[in-house]
Amino acid sequence: MRRSARYACLAAAGLLALASLTACADDATGSTADAADGGGGGETVKIMVGGLDKVIYLPAMLTQRLGYFRAEGLNVRMLSEPAGVQAETALVSGQVQGAVGFYDHTLDLQVKGKPVESVVQFSHAPGEVVIVSGKAAGELTSPADFKGRKLGVTGLGSSTDFLTKYLAVEHGVGISEFTPVAVGAGPTFIAALQNGAIDGGMTTDPTATTILDKKAGKVLVDMRTPEGSREALGGPYPSSSLYMRTDWVNDHKDTVQKLVNAFVKTLKWMSTHSADEIAAKMPADYSQGDKSLYTQAIKSTLPMFTDDGVMPRGGPETVERVLKAFNPNIKNAEVDLGRTYTTEFVNAVK
Repeated sequence: MRRSARYACLAAAGLLALASLTACADDATGSTADAADGGGGGETVKIMVGGLDKVIYLPAMLTQRLGYFRAEGLNVRMLSEPAGVQAETALVSGQVQGAVGFYDHTLDLQVKGKPVESVVQFSHAPGEVVIVSGKAAGELTSPADFKGRKLGVTGLGSSTDFLTKYLAVEHGVGISEFTPVAVGAGPTFIAALQNGAIDGGMTTDPTATTILDKKAGKVLVDMRTPEGSREALGGPYPSSSLYMRTDWVNDHKDTVQKLVNAFVKTLKWMSTHSADEIAAKMPADYSQGDKSLYTQAIKSTLPMFTDDGVMPRGGPETVERVLKAFNPNIKNAEVDLGRTYTTEFVNAVK
């Protein structure tokens, strides 16, 4: 990515200038698309990622870098948006054939009459961290203190938005009693925290590790491990995945199988290699000039990933329970969890 240009654009735009922020995001998307083009021959597949440089979505770019897509005869073009909800929009509108984002979007879309399904599950924990600013840390000591606060999320309607609302409701705070603020991730989230535009918020690595390194905030809730997920959410929470429109999956099963083959191979590779080895495979600019810090971010988040792409037992039920706690559309709807994911392709991987 042309990261330096992107950062300059974001800084100049100003945190709360939505139009400018959108323009910067568009620029980042374009440059990422160019950098993440698989090249070579084979069938072309476009995949939108809710933030290519986020560690929670690391398998997307890593699969490209390891050459596993090409080995399957695919030319996969990676595109990037700042938040998972924007990746979802690109998928539903037909701009791309797949989205790498949180599994919970499949439930939300089903009740809206737009069937999509996870075809390979990267994780069994959210990989998210709730961080509060140093200034607010004395008073903001649990989600019960969310009332009256401005809390950062990647985007309104994103999975960070969903999980923040769940934590609030579970601790007795109504979703109308705090203010979610869309601040993206990386430099925009950090700037919002440091400038007081938000009191805290939910983010992922490498943003979380960078904030801790800068001593700009402290961790309130850590969901980067299965244990952290169970403590905060009451069970495994499948998050990052490759999800696709069900009709496209049914019409392109050979292509989907090749994609799943490649991703499962990557997950197995990750399970047998160190954070240092993984970091060495990623684009140099993902480390933002600090390879040691980036490696630490990967190490902190690695426990969230599966090693086989299989949906964790009880995971869909946890996600449904979480969403029903605050989302009236899902709370009052019948969700067919069996249609939100498939194990057909991971079970066929050799």
